[in-house]
Amino acid sequence: MKKHPELKVPKFKSEDKERNFWGKVSLEHYFTSKDFEAVSFPNLKATSRSISIRIPESMLMRLKEKANELHVPYQALIKQYIAKEIVKP
Repeated sequence: MKKHPELKVPKFKSEDKERNFWGKVSLEHYFTSKDFEAVSFPNLKATSRSISIRIPESMLMRLKEKANELHVPYQALIKQYIAKEIVKP
């Protein structure tokens, strides 16, 4: 197996110099895909964004009733319903 040269990263005096360095370095000369290992971030929280939607009041009331039966917040139930539909083939 071919040995790759060691990547020497200098101390940078500014972000511009660091940006310039990383802009010129090609990591393929130093690493292969076999050099990496899979990692997971189990505590990483997904970024969410607030949105507004208009739905009939009767639908909202039914959603709230269903969420109450399931002991979950109604907005969480809406997210579950949307997520379920998005992953359908």
